[in-house]
Amino acid sequence: MRILLDTERCQGHGRCYSLAPDLFDSDDLGHCVLLVDEVPAGAEADARSGVDNCPEQALSIAE
Repeated sequence: MRILLDTERCQGHGRCYSLAPDLFDSDDLGHCVLLVDEVPAGAEADARSGVDNCPEQALSIAE
C-alpha cells in the first residue's frame, strides 16, 4: 500500500499528520509531507484515517 499526495491540493489543515504522525509530517508552511514510501505493516488503518480526513482530498491510497 502506498499513499499518494497531490501537493497542489494540500492546504495545510494538518489532519493527516495529527492523526498519523508516523506516516505524515508538515513542511515549513504546514503542508503535508509523506514520511514513508510504503505503508508499513500494521499502519494501514492510520494511513486510511489520514487519507479519509483530508478535507481537500489531496491524499489517496494505491493498493
